[in-house]
Amino acid sequence: MNAGRVSGEHSAGRPAGNDAAAPALAYVGMGANLGNCRATLIQAAAEIAALPGTLSTRLSPLYRSAPVDAGGPDYLNAVLALETTTGAEALLRALLDIENRHGRQRPYHNAPRSLDLDLLLHGGRTLETAFLTLPHPRMHERAFVLKPLRDLAPDLALPQGSLHALLAACGGQRLERLADA
Repeated sequence: MNAGRVSGEHSAGRPAGNDAAAPALAYVGMGANLGNCRATLIQAAAEIAALPGTLSTRLSPLYRSAPVDAGGPDYLNAVLALETTTGAEALLRALLDIENRHGRQRPYHNAPRSLDLDLLLHGGRTLETAFLTLPHPRMHERAFVLKPLRDLAPDLALPQGSLHALLAACGGQRLERLADA
């Protein structure tokens, strides 16, 4: 696989009609620590690329990280950038459906995961509901989110600061970039 791509860059074209939402650049945090994690993340990225409203996607390199605030095996993590006409709430619902198809269970808080998909950012939107908070409320504290996000968008800044500064504050979190497959 070419690093940063899901089967090359996906580009389905813009939907026809004048009622389509304006495209937004969204970022999805991806993680897994059960089963064949690499294959699961690649498959999930392809499933997101195939969602209605997805115009293009780009996958970061994969990283191995220790669980944060949890036990269990190491995680594989990545971030997927996607240009989409799907609204934030509908996109999160679609991500939850993909998790469920991959056997995601939630027996307890921070349980090991067959697949974890988090909507990190959706355009410049700020949102706080019982269902969804944007930007993701803990992403600025997680090297396994910040590093692959910086690979895709090095100049991106979060409300808490630049990705470079936020990564420096996460210096104690073990993170290893995996070789491209």
